[in-house]
Amino acid sequence: MRVIGSSGEQLGIMPTLEALKIASESGVDLVEISPNANPPVVKIVDWGKYQYQKMKEQQKNRRKAKVSELKQMRLGLKISQNDLEIKLRKIRKFLTDGNKVKIMIFFRGREMAHKELGFDMMGKIIETLEDYAVVEQKPQMAGRNLSTTIRSK
Repeated sequence: MRVIGSSGEQLGIMPTLEALKIASESGVDLVEISPNANPPVVKIVDWGKYQYQKMKEQQKNRRKAKVSELKQMRLGLKISQNDLEIKLRKIRKFLTDGNKVKIMIFFRGREMAHKELGFDMMGKIIETLEDYAVVEQKPQMAGRNLSTTIRSK
C-alpha cells in the first residue's frame, strides 16, 4: 500500500500494519484515498480536522455563490415607446446582474380580443433583447397575462 503523509509527501510503499502503526503513533487516522489503485493509496490525516476544513470550505463557497433571482417586468398592451425603452433598459440591467427575467404583458377588458397584438409586442421585445438574452420559456397565455422567461447569454 502506498502511503502519503499529512502534508502530501510520499512515505513510500509499506504493509498495511506498518502504515496503521505510523498513523496511531502520530495520533491521526489512516484514510484510503484510492482503493482500486495497484497498490492502494492511503493518506495519514487528522480526520476531524479534515472534515472541519471541508465544512468551512463548503460554507465559504455557499457564501460566494450568486443565487440568481427571477425578476418580473409587467407591461400593459398600450405602453408608449418611451416607457417601453425604459422597461427594456431595466431588463438589460437585471440580465447583466445575472438574474432571470419574467416579462408579462397584461390585457385589460376588451384587449383580450386582440391577443395577436400582445404576441407581436412580445416578439419585438425578444428581438430587441436577443443580444443580451436567450428565451428560456416561450411566450404563453395564462389567464389575462402573456408571459415569457428569459436569461442572460
